[in-house]
Amino acid sequence: MGAVVQHREGTDDGECEATPDAPESTVEGVLTPGEPFRGRVVLLISNLEYGGAQRQVVGLANHLNAGEGRADVVTLSDYVPLASALDGASNRLHVVAKRGKFDVSVIPRLARVLRECETDVVHSFLIDAEIAGRLAGRMSGRVAVIGSERNTDYRRRFRHWLALRATGGMFDAIIANSNAGRRFQMRTMGIAADRIFVVHNGVDVDRFSRRAESRFRSALGLDGPAKVVGMFCSFKRQKNHAMYFRMAQRVLERQPGAVFLCVGSQLHGGIQASDVYQRRMRDMVDELKLAEAVRFVGNQDDVVDAYNACDLTVLTSEREGTPNVLLESMACEVPVVATDVADNAIVVPDGRVGYVVPLDDDGAMADRVSLLLGDDDGRRGMGEAAREWVSREFSMAALAAKTTAVYDEVLARRARVR
Repeated sequence: MGAVVQHREGTDDGECEATPDAPESTVEGVLTPGEPFRGRVVLLISNLEYGGAQRQVVGLANHLNAGEGRADVVTLSDYVPLASALDGASNRLHVVAKRGKFDVSVIPRLARVLRECETDVVHSFLIDAEIAGRLAGRMSGRVAVIGSERNTDYRRRFRHWLALRATGGMFDAIIANSNAGRRFQMRTMGIAADRIFVVHNGVDVDRFSRRAESRFRSALGLDGPAKVVGMFCSFKRQKNHAMYFRMAQRVLERQPGAVFLCVGSQLHGGIQASDVYQRRMRDMVDELKLAEAVRFVGNQDDVVDAYNACDLTVLTSEREGTPNVLLESMACEVPVVATDVADNAIVVPDGRVGYVVPLDDDGAMADRVSLLLGDDDGRRGMGEAAREWVSREFSMAALAAKTTAVYDEVLARRARVR
């Protein structure tokens, strides 16, 4: 079935303000993977811009479609730069574009696509897709509806909270990508524990791997000895770039030639005031006199090559779910230093594959970054351990198996009720 293209409509997920949970060493609400999934799945998302949820949808769709089932992707916007990474996109990508923020016509149009795809499960990502998936799933009749929680401890906009409450009886389960996200859903929406499952993100370890050389590094004019630290993320307030720049200022006192990359850009259309935030962060770099050391390189089509340009990466987020960028960096044998929020301490066993440091403790992060930059052999060894860890625990195949175990459980519950 061909794509149904309408007018472009930007979205937002209502994220702001946070207080992080302490991570746990155990994973809650997890099912043991069983037989390969043989059903038909629609992965529904707001758009396919350069973002973590979007990359997970594309990777999951590719792996689900490689098995005995079929996975189609539906987006509510025709802004789809990541479509190039979706296998067979011409046949599997469907655009049901919103014509405005409150376009209710998207519901029957989406329901029609679900019927045409003979959908067994619709799995939604991000807030407007979440609501549309619940309503269209109910309209189409037979579809199991699964939502997502990709973050934690944000304050929902009132209209989002109201829409989620109003459609609270229209979904079967939620998949959170962190323990913190699961607890957040239980605490703020009153959802029963047995309706929320935890599946941490996965990474394509075949695609994300170490390369002998980085063309991106050469393009930046960086010679062999230059030490390069990267931060890969969109410009959103929760990413806390200010900590990154304060840390960079401290590291430069010990590593004067170090270079700090900002890989990523504002969100499409400047939603969540990301354009304003990005300008503010650029101003901060000038105020701290870091212009020669910090490079804003924007989104990269070959993000693997960008990771390979780095000696290590950092993530200074105030809150997260399971950050893709940590998994991707480690899969490329590039160690990470991240703030100790959400499940980061589960994803990054401290001292083995990287380090976790307290939120906003730029001194502690600078110590860890300086330690890694000053120890070439130790850094390489930690990078090798990081790839082995991610390949074993967080591969895309593991993500697909754990996710389809949830699909099977939800369909079995529905069958028992009938």
